[in-house]
Amino acid sequence: MIVGVPREIKDNEFRVGLVPSGARALREAGHTVLVEKGAGLGSFISDEEYMAAGAEVVQSASEAWTRSELMVKVKEPRPEEYAYLRPGLAVFTFFHLAADLRLAEELLEKGVAAIAYETIELPDGTLPVLGPMSEVAGRLAVLEGAQYLLKPRGGRGVLLSGVPGVEAGAVTIIGGGVAGVNAAKMAVGLGARVTVLDTNAARLRYLDDLFGVKVETLHSNSHNIEARLVRTDLLVGAVHIPGSRTPRLVTRDMLRLMKRGSVIVDVSVDQGGCVESIRPTTHSDPVYVVEGVLHYGVANMPGAVPRTSTFALTNATLPYVLALSGQGVKKALASSGPLKRGANVLDGKVVHRNVAVSLGRPYEEVA
Repeated sequence: MIVGVPREIKDNEFRVGLVPSGARALREAGHTVLVEKGAGLGSFISDEEYMAAGAEVVQSASEAWTRSELMVKVKEPRPEEYAYLRPGLAVFTFFHLAADLRLAEELLEKGVAAIAYETIELPDGTLPVLGPMSEVAGRLAVLEGAQYLLKPRGGRGVLLSGVPGVEAGAVTIIGGGVAGVNAAKMAVGLGARVTVLDTNAARLRYLDDLFGVKVETLHSNSHNIEARLVRTDLLVGAVHIPGSRTPRLVTRDMLRLMKRGSVIVDVSVDQGGCVESIRPTTHSDPVYVVEGVLHYGVANMPGAVPRTSTFALTNATLPYVLALSGQGVKKALASSGPLKRGANVLDGKVVHRNVAVSLGRPYEEVA
């Protein structure tokens, strides 16, 4: 199979879909790997490294897209790339279609096989490809939030760690999954007062065992969220339901409970966000203010640390790339439950139940 790796064009997205070791593994399996010139430079991977691994470096995005049967990316195809979509093409990347009807319609109309990193799911419910990026995003959420709490950045001038004789800042995290746990680790490490809310009692017990008295756990409901917002300096949204739009748990009215100059970082913004007032932003223009509260809605947070993120991503995706390229899309989906759950669009049909519900489209099971 011919596997293509384009240069990412989303704002300040410096990750790349495959590292040289992945290209070498594909070549050793008998496949052709096309890498767009400069695709790895944002992650400090040179074209020469790809060529040494057996990949062919092509001069343009057009050549990478049009010659390839399977495109391995990081972020969803951008509008500038829609013209490359065609029947028979498979794209393996983050899609987040529940919050992107226009892209979903393009994929359906053009008969693209869309396999989404974020909905690949193991039998125990873990998300092996989304997981590493959630770890990165969760940790970055607290680091970015701490920066925007600084007065010169527009925040209320709170140091999350506090100092002797002055209380530490309060961090509230909604969602106790991978992103939420990593946000809590970072916040605890900085010395903040940390609360995590989740609806899963077993998860709250796990968090209690993991952090002990360093983290307060609460059942997530509107009453408890409102009670915490009053005292929160940094709110981290870390809610995720595979394939579904994120439920809006913090309403616009609730923002009035928060202190002026407090900060919201909604990691779940790429699935619509758990804060009603959140909208996607970019690394070049990351924040805006609503009701006196700073909102950080960057939808590709791990792109800020591409060297770390790119290698972590390829570690997770490569087994699935090898399966898709070795067996072909339909045979690979038939033989792998996790990959089957990763399929979002196939043959002009929505084949993931949660995605179909979120888009208001009919659902058809993968044959």
